[in-house]
Amino acid sequence: MHRRTFIMLGFSGLLVSCVEVTGTGEPGEAPAPLDARAEIGLNIAPVPLKLENADWAVVGLGSYYVNAASACVDCHSCPTYSPGESPFTGGRGRLDAAHYLAGGVSFGPLGQNITAPSLAPDTNGLPGGLTREQFTSAMRTGKDPDDPNRTLQIMPWPLYRVMADEDLVAMYEYLRAIPTAQPGTCTGPGQ
Repeated sequence: MHRRTFIMLGFSGLLVSCVEVTGTGEPGEAPAPLDARAEIGLNIAPVPLKLENADWAVVGLGSYYVNAASACVDCHSCPTYSPGESPFTGGRGRLDAAHYLAGGVSFGPLGQNITAPSLAPDTNGLPGGLTREQFTSAMRTGKDPDDPNRTLQIMPWPLYRVMADEDLVAMYEYLRAIPTAQPGTCTGPGQ
């Protein structure tokens, strides 16, 4: 049975587009109705999402966790906010889409220089260059995927390690749907 759904994709409260999707609810087609968290996630995604062949409900839920519940952008986007948009200085909080989740935030001096890695897809479409299994392992164990003898010191993995498998998969699938980006310039998290 075919159904017609209208999905509005938002950009920090501004309407970007209205997409009409007709289909059966197969991957790549908008399910109806979306879980409230998935709908919020799709509305708050600050960048255009690659939703072809993706499960919109999963990607939307991942966006909800990444953008609303986990504040990943504060550490993994440099800068976090578009110029003049920091809510800490009176701005509306519009995120810097050009450098979204591309890493580059420095956390030195903490005894060692720590720079947040990119979570944006690499040229192979892997978020931060990680497979789903590597991503899930880092989120559960706090072990650096590049050096398993090193524990991630800034990453709040002790909180994420208890998330349901489905939630971590949703976060990963959202990260697969965002565009590739390069870090910009900032002096610390949340700028």
